[in-house]
Amino acid sequence: MKTQWAILLGLILAIVIAIFAVVNVDAVPVNYLFGEAQWPLILVILGSALLGALVSGMFAIVRTFTLSRKVKALEAEKSKRDAELHATQNELSVYRERETSTRSAELNHEESMNKPTL
Repeated sequence: MKTQWAILLGLILAIVIAIFAVVNVDAVPVNYLFGEAQWPLILVILGSALLGALVSGMFAIVRTFTLSRKVKALEAEKSKRDAELHATQNELSVYRERETSTRSAELNHEESMNKPTL
């Protein structure tokens, strides 16, 4: 749903820019570092909008790539810690089984010692 709203907003913004550019078709001076040229205002507006979209898109791609790498690193760390947790749980269950069997043997020994001999 969020993506649909973003696309709709982008289309509305593109239509507004296109209408604004079509209304402004007069030639305007564009100053470069090395000179000046006359360009139709429609090209200046559309070129500026396109350049802004490209720069925004490049920042979004870099951010997505960075976050993707961070997610992969965190997933690797999580799986490593899960493996450590599983190993620790196995050790704990083995320890508990040994402790239970030791106590059971001690109780059996005590019971046999406390039985009256006939």
